[in-house]
Amino acid sequence: MKNINLIEDNINNLTGLWKTVGAPFLSYHKNNTFEYCKIENSGWPNKLWLRKDISKKDLPDIIKTMQTNSGLVLPYWNIFGTKSYEILDAYGFEIKTEQVAMALKLDQKFTLENNLSFKRVSTEQDAKIWADLYPNAFGYVISKEILIHNHKDVHFYLVSLDNQPIGTFMLFQTQNTIGIHGVGVIPEMRRKGFAEEIMKFALNLSVDLNADYALLQASVMGKDIYTRLGFEDLFVIKNYVLKA
Repeated sequence: MKNINLIEDNINNLTGLWKTVGAPFLSYHKNNTFEYCKIENSGWPNKLWLRKDISKKDLPDIIKTMQTNSGLVLPYWNIFGTKSYEILDAYGFEIKTEQVAMALKLDQKFTLENNLSFKRVSTEQDAKIWADLYPNAFGYVISKEILIHNHKDVHFYLVSLDNQPIGTFMLFQTQNTIGIHGVGVIPEMRRKGFAEEIMKFALNLSVDLNADYALLQASVMGKDIYTRLGFEDLFVIKNYVLKA
């Protein structure tokens, strides 16, 4: 299944999401080498990415941009069959996190336990609840303004148990694929199967939206759940920052 289209679709969905949420804030920028999005007062997306393999000649401009815009992260897609990430290792970058890009063909619906309730964010009040909850699950902020400006293009969902908000996720559709992002559960509600239940709901929703594939980028913590649901690995993403 590891076809080149799914690799491209995964990157396009992820970067398309960053571009979309950055646009209302005039935070998306592009030049001949790279693109970046840095939103003030938010810990996300704040990424700088390339469309091609990285080379030494790209580095001065990249480093300057990352120094000028503190907090930018450079995701390196390990898809080129080169070891060009060694350039980053040699020039003062360090790995912050690693993820695995994954894909699932959507050909069935999942049975839900129905313990959780799901609400799509459409009001400022819900956006605030979602934005207040998110850092508990992820350790960084997505500002409520991002939700308020983008809730038509991105599906932000608040997940509750017995009317208490416990988790989040977002869906972003690009043509016939859907990216599932920001699936998080607050620490005190973990290890109860809720993340898997959220994923099943998100996948069923993706089927209803006529998507052929679901795409995501898994952290080490979440990867087992996605593999269990049938997702297959596409490539590794190494997320780099400049050393302090």
